[in-house]
Amino acid sequence: MTGFGTLPEAGGFGAVPVRDGVSVNDAVRDDGASARSRREAFLKWQCRVRQMATRVAGGRPDAAIRPHIILPDGRDAGVITTVLLKRTAYDVTPEFRHMAMRTHDPAERRDAAVRFLSASHYQKAGEFRDELAATFPPGSEWSSLLLAVGQCRLDFDAYAQRYELCCRIRLHRKGTPFREAAFWHNRLFNPALDPDTDIVGFVVDWGRSSANPDAPCSVSGGSP
Repeated sequence: MTGFGTLPEAGGFGAVPVRDGVSVNDAVRDDGASARSRREAFLKWQCRVRQMATRVAGGRPDAAIRPHIILPDGRDAGVITTVLLKRTAYDVTPEFRHMAMRTHDPAERRDAAVRFLSASHYQKAGEFRDELAATFPPGSEWSSLLLAVGQCRLDFDAYAQRYELCCRIRLHRKGTPFREAAFWHNRLFNPALDPDTDIVGFVVDWGRSSANPDAPCSVSGGSP
């Protein structure tokens, strides 16, 4: 299990830039090719398990989508449900918003969302951001704690695959594309979602994260 001894001090993730939803650290860390391969493998795995959740489980999230949050002091802060969002060029927020506002029937809204997500939404991993999202009640103890510590590790363990992702944590303000996409995605499944909900992003440092089994090294940089 990767320890937090490998993480920089709080705030030390400022050197991990993000461009169009993709953290640009994978090519510049000391294990650049393997970090890039790890990112690609994670996104492909997430697309597979999320497509399976929508096609087989009616959109109900399982352990592959709900990682444990490990704080820098080693405490397990519990489990969160994450959202995987499209990059700007492939944004589907207008579709999410349309489905959410088209009907007041929660069951009809959920069915439309499951049909949309189970079709072709998750077929191309390269269309997705590698910054995960999660929603919390406005000013909740959880979001306040996470934003205060500024970093954490997300532990995924499902289907004989484990990922330990070292992340920088940031709050997305109203009006930003990331926040809008996460909000309208979750509104499809939770019609009572507060408009002022806290939407937190987890920016992964792929060079310091780990996988078991790990991805084979690739220098192609391609994703389906």
